[in-house]
This record gives sequence, C-alpha cells and structure tokens, in this order.
Amino acid sequence: MTHDFHNNTNSGGPTFGNTPHPSGKEKLSFMDRLRKVKTTRWIRFGIVSAIFFFWVVLMGNAWLALLWFLLADIYITGFVPWGWWKSHKGATRAVMAWVDAIVYALVLIYFVFAFVGQQYEIPSSSLEKTLLVGDRLWVDKATFGARVPQTPIHFPLAQHTLPFFDVKSYIDNPQLKYHRLPGIREIGRGDIVVFNYPQGDTVAVKIPNPDYYQISYDLRNQGITNPLEYIKSHKELFGEVVVRPVDRRENYVKRTIGLPGERIRISNDTIYINGKAIAEPEDVQFNYIVPVNGPIDMEKWLDLGVRAEDAAAGPERNDHAGFAYYNIPLTKKMKAELEKWPEVVGPLQRESESRFYDLGNVFPLGAPYGWTRDNMGEFWIPKRGSTLHLTADNYPIYERAIRTYEGNDLQMRDGKFYINGVETEYYTFKMDYYWMMGDNRDRSADSRYWGFVPEDHVVGEPVFVILSMDADRSLTNGKIRWNRIFKRPNPDGNLE
Repeated sequence: MTHDFHNNTNSGGPTFGNTPHPSGKEKLSFMDRLRKVKTTRWIRFGIVSAIFFFWVVLMGNAWLALLWFLLADIYITGFVPWGWWKSHKGATRAVMAWVDAIVYALVLIYFVFAFVGQQYEIPSSSLEKTLLVGDRLWVDKATFGARVPQTPIHFPLAQHTLPFFDVKSYIDNPQLKYHRLPGIREIGRGDIVVFNYPQGDTVAVKIPNPDYYQISYDLRNQGITNPLEYIKSHKELFGEVVVRPVDRRENYVKRTIGLPGERIRISNDTIYINGKAIAEPEDVQFNYIVPVNGPIDMEKWLDLGVRAEDAAAGPERNDHAGFAYYNIPLTKKMKAELEKWPEVVGPLQRESESRFYDLGNVFPLGAPYGWTRDNMGEFWIPKRGSTLHLTADNYPIYERAIRTYEGNDLQMRDGKFYINGVETEYYTFKMDYYWMMGDNRDRSADSRYWGFVPEDHVVGEPVFVILSMDADRSLTNGKIRWNRIFKRPNPDGNLE
C-alpha cells in the first residue's frame, strides 16, 4: 500500500510507500501530515470511506465503524509504517513482498467467500440426478442475502479443520449474533440450497455419519444410559467430541420442499403441503429391487447412469423370495430402460414396499408417532413471528428448534412447559425454518431424519457447475463430464 507523502529531507530512514516515512529526528504533526496528502489520495480515501460505511450499515454492527481509523491511517496519516519493508533489500524485501501478497489474497478471499460466494463439492448422491457426485459448484450467497460470519476469525479456505495439520481452522471467540445482509429474493419451493448441517453442533470426529445424536440414540437403545460419557471413554472408536459453531459445521445441499408457516405431510412418498400434493422433481430417484438371473456388467450399469457404489453390492441373494437382486436408485427414465434388459427376470419393486430395509429412525428420534421416511406428519413448519401452542403431543417436533436453534432453556415437567424458567404454553419463533429433501429419496439423509433447517444455517444457492469429475471413470473414458461444466442446476422451482 503506498501513501502520497511529500518529504524533501534525505534522512535515510525507513520509507513508507515510495517516499521517506517520518522517523528519527523528523516528526510531522498531525496537521502537517494532512497538508502533505495529495488531492487524488483524499478522493480515493473518500470513495473507500463511503463504501466502508455503507458496508457497516449493512452489517448492522456499529463497532465495525472503529476500523475506519485504520483506513484513515493507511490512506492519510501514516502513523503506522505499513510499508517499512520496502526500504530493505535482499531476502527481507523478497520475503515480505510474498507475505504482503499472501495476506492481501487471504483477506480478499475471506470477503469474497463470506459475502459473494464460494465453491462447494458434492460429496454424496442425495441430489442425483440433478447434481452429481463430483460436481464442483459455485454457490452464490447474495441471492438469499449473505450471512455475516458468526465466527469471524477463521481461515477462509477450510470449513472447520486445517488439512495436513488436523487442527481447527477457526477461533471460537468472538461469536457474533446472526445477521444476514439484504437478499435479492426469499427461498422458494424447489430451490436447491446449501446450508450448514443442523445436527452438526456436536460431532464425534471419527464417525461424522451417522451424526452424534443418532449414535447417542442407538446407544440408549442398547441400554447405555449416558451415551456422551460412553463416547468420550471410547476415543479409539469415536475420536474427540467437538462442538462447532453454526457457520463452521459441515455443508449440506438439498432441495427446499416445505416453507415457513406451511403444514407438511408425507404419505407413501407423496408430499402434501397444506393438504395439496406437490409435484416431484423431474429427476427424482427411488430405490428399486431388481430381480436378475445373474451379475450384470458394471460398465452397463455406468452407461445407464447408476453409480458403481450403488451397483457394486449386488446381486444379493434373498432365499425367502427365491431370487437374486440388485437394490438400485432409478429415475422413471432409467427404470423404463432397465426393465428391457434380458438379465431382469421379474417386475421391479420399490424398496419401501419390499420391506427388506428398515425405514424407521426418522425425525424426531424416539417420538411415539410411528413415522417412517415415506409416511410422516402432518405438522407445521415454524415461521418467524408466529406463535406455537406447545402440547405434550407436538413437543418432540419443536423442542430442538426452541432449545438448540433459538437458544432457550426449555423443560417439560409434570405436563407443564417452562421456557427460561417461566411457565408457558406458547412460544413465538425468532427465525424461519425450512424442510429440505434430496432428489435421491431413498438414499438421502435429509429433513426426514433430522428435521428443520433454521434460516441462520442457510449458506446460499448453487448457480453453476465449475467442474464435474466422475470417480467411476478414467481420464480416457469420460472422467471429466464436459457437458456439465457451467451448467446451471435445474432448480425445479415452485413445485406445485
């Protein structure tokens, strides 16, 4: 950073920018410093100051205005010798030039990733075929309003752990209150959204999936009354138990199905919003039991669009049914093509209808509703400013939102509810909530398993594919999916 100081002395002292910086015997008064600044630099400082204060207003944090004095020193007064290293020669100057460039780049990346957008890689098949494993997306944060970093001191190129060093990439304090800059529009039904995993607040680092709450639930079912102590005492299996702030939790990507204030019900995989069935996404997938007369070549599965991971387990043998079978996720188009194959020896059956697989352990864990992933509800999705009448029946659905996401002390004793020590039957929500699901319905860990997504967990909207790599193929056999690069994910917005 250069400063336009004029100095006719030749003191030989350290320089600031391209001019001698006052040091040693020469001391400039505050007014002298102001008089020596060029008009063009005052203009640049005025423009930067206007942008800076506009940003402070958007951020909603008056304390940030104090940083203006730092800008004033950089542009005008120069009390701090920011460019001291420019007067040196040799290794010092070379090293500091690199440090200066790297720091500048990291600061720029920090602001771009925080307020503009960032890249995100699809790690799982939950949104196939809309988004594919190996897609690298550019996620726009401005559309729904950029979220102010709640953990402001963090390394911008790592979500929660520094690679190679295996240590936290952030400092826990300070933690800022949730605040979001104005967006272009609200989240709509059918929008694909990237968000922080709601149940990622507590993590057993060696077993991130299933999450800590599912692990604890399973341990309780095995008769272990204190799952946390059990997990901590078996670090060789579970690793350390860590607590992560909202914006440092794992990133997930799903499709918005239910909006704040709506009522949702799932009946035989058909989703009803406010009593009306909504359309399925164009490329929605369900798992089918495919009876076959023997193994099917992997290349044939890949050409159909089935991932190697999904086909590798088959064919399994079901002695009771008397046939071998694959369990494969298929779109309607893929199913119609598969039914023509000579290796298929009988009608395809939905996995959920076959009951070969357990469909339980859905949201809310441990509730006595008898729900499964294909039959749930009906229940209300919380909306900011709306008041809920708490009952013993709906308590399991909303207790995590009230207690964990909105930070209240919620207790139920003798059929009565106490919020922050006060007995009440009503609660007014502070945030909007969303119901998110994957298009690969029978292989998606989504709201059916962990419930609502609070608005403060929303990261942004995927807008296009930067690069797409197929892990099942080689470089000479279609590894780079060129037809997907710069393709915009099909939002299937406003599903009705």
